[in-house]
Amino acid sequence: MPTEILMPALSPTMEEGTLAKWLVKEGDTVASGDLLAEIETDKATMEFEAVDEGVIGKILIPEGSEGVKVNSPIAVLLEDGESADDIGASPAAPAAAAEEAAPAASEEAAPAPAQAATAATPAPAAPQGADGNRIFASPLARRIAADKGLDLAQLNGSGPRGRIVKADVENARPQAAATPAAAAPATAAAPAAAASTGPSADQVARMYEGRTYEEVKLDGMRKTIAARLTEAKQTVPHFYLRRDIQLDALLKFRGELNKQLEARGVKLSVNDFIIKACALALQAVPDANAVWAGDRVLKMEASDVAVAVAIEGGLFTPVLQNSDTKSLSTLSTEMKDLAKRARDRKLAPHEYQGGSFAISNLGMFGIDNFDAIVNPPHAGILAVGAGVKKPVVGADGELAVATVMSVTMSVDHRVIDGALGAELLNAIKDNLENPMMMLA
Repeated sequence: MPTEILMPALSPTMEEGTLAKWLVKEGDTVASGDLLAEIETDKATMEFEAVDEGVIGKILIPEGSEGVKVNSPIAVLLEDGESADDIGASPAAPAAAAEEAAPAASEEAAPAPAQAATAATPAPAAPQGADGNRIFASPLARRIAADKGLDLAQLNGSGPRGRIVKADVENARPQAAATPAAAAPATAAAPAAAASTGPSADQVARMYEGRTYEEVKLDGMRKTIAARLTEAKQTVPHFYLRRDIQLDALLKFRGELNKQLEARGVKLSVNDFIIKACALALQAVPDANAVWAGDRVLKMEASDVAVAVAIEGGLFTPVLQNSDTKSLSTLSTEMKDLAKRARDRKLAPHEYQGGSFAISNLGMFGIDNFDAIVNPPHAGILAVGAGVKKPVVGADGELAVATVMSVTMSVDHRVIDGALGAELLNAIKDNLENPMMMLA
């Protein structure tokens, strides 16, 4: 029967998007993995892939349409032997409408996988699980399951709303239950809007009657930033640790390395050293390499460090995975690539989700120090200021001049206590003041 292709949730906070461009037209035959459309989310413009195979019977949403709600139908996919005439006569439409009428709150919050393309329009004879609930599976997935002797009730779907698709049954073994789906990360759901505690928009506008101003409409990214940071400040018990770090040894060492790396086209920044220093510190203080997961703490093995990148209208925090095991030149190359694609809004969700610790560096803007907001589920974020010449008292009591960088570490007290946070920040300081140790 005709299957509706639904608007996917291509980022954790996406509630609606813009269907920027169709890459197929009505009558085109598509297979699993083929590109269907380009969709603008609250974070980036992303390509949207098909999960099932079939023929594009009808395009319901024209390209360029804005405000298309997640899980709303955007096209119809036909199977072999079906025609466009079957679309209007399909009994699946009322069933789909009923399902959309009252979605569970958890379904609205949970993001669909980035490659999910079609959603279930179950046939009347759809199989049921032991609890009597209908099992959502594509017609192609049902046929493959029948051929392989698979019990659909024992599988977990990777499609929208847990729908079982072709890939799920192809990768499953007969009579083998699928591993329960992983719990959604704590970052998966962001409130649709921050709780309002101040005057309304109309009340604010009335305050400025007679004054000239420009009203700037909030885009998806700005709304998401406002909601998530409001949530973070209201729900995360922050505390702050501050240290001054002397950079002279690092600056000298960086200059020597850059001379040697010049032939390879690599130029290390101070920020590259900060990333490496934080990654190694998380390994030295493993209890601090953790994230808050609602009713538990997840202790991470690798050091996945997120770095804030300013873009027009907002920011991204791309994640450098396994930063503790990568060389400075590798981190530098990866960071430049991620930052460029972040500014072009071309990052995939897995490139800006995750991580246990973040860095926000405003030193290049001349900011001496500041306090950053923890980005849940991270346990901490390091706010980095500019390196400036300051008088210091040496170990022997003599007064000298040194390049000093002020840093502030914002910490989630639910995950990291004061003494543990101090240990982590001291480890970061030791790494930066003794940079050769980071290569040992």
